Amino acid sequence: MAIDPALRRLALRTLLAAFPGTAAPDWALALLDEGLAGHTLFGGNVADRDQVAGLTAELRRARADVLIAIDEEGGDVTRLAHRTGSPYPGNAALGAVDDVDLTRSVYAAIGADLAAAGVNLNLAPTVDVNTADDNPIIGTRSFGADPARVARHAAAAVAGLQGVGVAACAKHFPGHGATIADSHLELPTVDAPLAVLRERDLPPFAAVVSAGVQAVMTAHIRVPDLTGDGPATFSRAAVTDLLRHEYGFGGAVVTDALEMRGAAGAAGGIGRAAVRALAAGADLLCVGAEVDHALVEAVAAEIVAGVRDGRLAAARLEEAAERTAALAAWAKSGDGIAPVDTDLGYAAARRAVRVEGSLAGLTGPLVVQLASGHSIAEGRVPWGLQPHLNGTEQITVVAADASPEALVDRAGDRPIVVVGRHHHRAPAARTLIEWLAAARPVVVVEMGWPSTWRPAGVRAFVTTYGASRANGRAAAVALGLAVG
Repeated sequence: MAIDPALRRLALRTLLAAFPGTAAPDWALALLDEGLAGHTLFGGNVADRDQVAGLTAELRRARADVLIAIDEEGGDVTRLAHRTGSPYPGNAALGAVDDVDLTRSVYAAIGADLAAAGVNLNLAPTVDVNTADDNPIIGTRSFGADPARVARHAAAAVAGLQGVGVAACAKHFPGHGATIADSHLELPTVDAPLAVLRERDLPPFAAVVSAGVQAVMTAHIRVPDLTGDGPATFSRAAVTDLLRHEYGFGGAVVTDALEMRGAAGAAGGIGRAAVRALAAGADLLCVGAEVDHALVEAVAAEIVAGVRDGRLAAARLEEAAERTAALAAWAKSGDGIAPVDTDLGYAAARRAVRVEGSLAGLTGPLVVQLASGHSIAEGRVPWGLQPHLNGTEQITVVAADASPEALVDRAGDRPIVVVGRHHHRAPAARTLIEWLAAARPVVVVEMGWPSTWRPAGVRAFVTTYGASRANGRAAAVALGLAVG
């Protein structure tokens, strides 16, 4: 059966696609002309800022009101600076400083960078309240574990971004901070009563709605008391009843990537996930990062089929397309907005550094960086002290494979600085650090989510609340090891 062109165009108007490479393929441009809402840019689309500006200009020539989205959170999640690390600290550092004016300024600077590059929708800020120390996907992306603190910084971040004409998208509703699983890989469950969510997870979303946020992103998490057996993305009770009606949100509801196992796995494919998300009340559907022409067409065709077979009301699809168009109409191209001095990011990161113990006598140490993995949200981005060191020797080791005796021999009479992320999660890292601390003067630098673990015998424990380039420079300065 031939696809109805009017329905296909409506379906395309609800989709946020993506494409590989640093130039837009013909199909990606043609779909914009046919109604596609827009594209999300990922690290693979970014060579440098001038190239991104040229790419976004090309997309905008295909259709002036295209939505061009990106995950630019600052801190550990960056796309514009994925080759070097972000020049801004992330939310955990800003929450630790707890200066809402600073948060607003940092997000305004991020927004200015995006606007100058032609991006008009930032899939940020993350406003989850990170209450699980072992959360594998949120962590330093969160402003903290206190709902009130997260709420006030979430509102400030939205004000900063939108004040320079870049639409903000607060995520991940109704709150991904209490999970110990990654929704990219499975469907996490938050088994908490709705009353707990209202006190712990939902206050930041109420704050961003009050601040006029243009978009809110749903989480692919299951909250049985709210969403039943499926994820929030497919839950009318979560999206329509709670977010729309109770909290009064009138902007665009955006889904997290539908290719994620928490969505596609729960629905039996990306197309079916799209239909279920729209039926629940979502407006703009992030297809994912691994996208080609055939996938976009298949998702659009499934949406049309959903209208025909009754899974999705035509009026709901029309409403979603209208909300997405309203978001695009609000968003500005950012022409003429210049990036700000990135020393703002370093200054903010420096204020976040916390030192427990003494750094006295830390002269010419051996810096040992413990290799760590990365989440799918973060991607492989450089981190650590190396770019900022003043000639100090650094080596990188895998904690489970490292010989503590060999490290002590290499250090000689020098102190040792151990740098890593999420030390508390890795038994091998904890064991190695405590062995070294019993043999040599040791300072630990924690660049991941902080925990209550403190190793016995160390001279000092330094917390940066993130691993961005700005955080690395701030730590090197605090240790007295920075260039200049």
